[in-house]
Amino acid sequence: MSTVVISLPAPKSQPRFISHALSLFADIRAEETIPALLLSANVFVLLASYYILKTVREALILSEAGAEVKSYSAAAQALLLLAVIPAYSFVASKATRSKLITCVTLFFVSNLAIFYLLGTEGFRVGVAFFLWVGIFNVLVTAQFWAFANDLYDEESGKRIFPIIGVGSSLGAWVGARMAAQLFKQMDAYALMLVAMAGLLLSVVLVQMVDARRERSGDPPSEPLSRKGGFGLVLSNRYLLLIALMVLTFNLVNSLGEYILGQIVVADARAAVASGVITSSQMRSMIGAFYGDFFGWVNLLGLLLQAFVVSRLFKHVGVRGALFVLPLIALGSYSLMAFIPILSVVRVAKVLENSTDYSIQNTARHALFLPTSREAKYKGKAAIDTFFWRAGDMMQAGFVLLGTWFSFSSRHYAWVNILLVCLWLILIVEIYREHKNGVGEPAMAHP
Repeated sequence: MSTVVISLPAPKSQPRFISHALSLFADIRAEETIPALLLSANVFVLLASYYILKTVREALILSEAGAEVKSYSAAAQALLLLAVIPAYSFVASKATRSKLITCVTLFFVSNLAIFYLLGTEGFRVGVAFFLWVGIFNVLVTAQFWAFANDLYDEESGKRIFPIIGVGSSLGAWVGARMAAQLFKQMDAYALMLVAMAGLLLSVVLVQMVDARRERSGDPPSEPLSRKGGFGLVLSNRYLLLIALMVLTFNLVNSLGEYILGQIVVADARAAVASGVITSSQMRSMIGAFYGDFFGWVNLLGLLLQAFVVSRLFKHVGVRGALFVLPLIALGSYSLMAFIPILSVVRVAKVLENSTDYSIQNTARHALFLPTSREAKYKGKAAIDTFFWRAGDMMQAGFVLLGTWFSFSSRHYAWVNILLVCLWLILIVEIYREHKNGVGEPAMAHP
């Protein structure tokens, strides 16, 4: 089935100033405005909900278990995804895209209700919630971008994805700021209810986009073939290279997060030891730090998404944009290797993560525009979940080895410098594959 392009005639009454305003961020046509805004609103509420949950996750696991257990728990997510991805591929083969997205989102909403009930009853849910958030985040985000890839062809997607990405960056920033403020008034479990409301709203927005597509006269989407996500990735060199790139850059980022978490916990414990805060205030201190940290990351990410991504795509293309983040990471970890203190690590990670959430994210998702629907849903789900979390699993191995050999933050920074070099090699290969044309035969419909 060919890719459906949402491109409806603009109503005569539609204010032209909206499309003119959006043209400041990307090259968008008047008839594309409403669908792009609906998708931007959808990813906005998804990312805002996620960042509320992410801040809750950090506060729960770091206060209950510490940075080392957080690192090892991240590795377990990859093992769980070995079961999740085949199950997701099975459901995707049975349902249309709107039903697939609705069912998966409502399933996660029901999970949040269970965590809320357990947490308010006094159960320690930090590790379980950490595992759940890791799977929820990558699967729901991959599913949204698969949906967007399915709606646009390569030419229109390259123009419109930067605008959709603005919704993603804005949602991440708003969610992080909300979490930082709400943590002062609500406990971690009450924030889960706020996130549940956002996920329910995202379901409504998906239905609106799909209904608009049907009114345009496009045929309804059909269930996908039975081929699994892992099989798609392993049978196509282009997808496999993307998978290895995702694994490598998440390994780099996860080691960087470990460095940051290690230093944050050390500072919080020092504050308790010196009497600045009590032990019962440690969770709130960590939660407030991460809420503020995520806020700065996402504010800078929003500015990059709004004013840099579309222009970068226009001048160097999707392929060229892939080089930006690893070059920044190379500089960041070189700085950390020489000055491993919280103020320096925080600034370096803000710059790295904001570029990841804007330029890197949009370019990575746009790599799937020329692929088949199976690759967009099943292959992308496998890459953005299992291979992403496989990077976490490898990171846990590095942390374990580092613990045995008494690695300092400086040593981990040097490890990341070597990994960034590998990351750049993979990008060069992806550049060549994308430039020469994506190999579709292994991913075609049966």
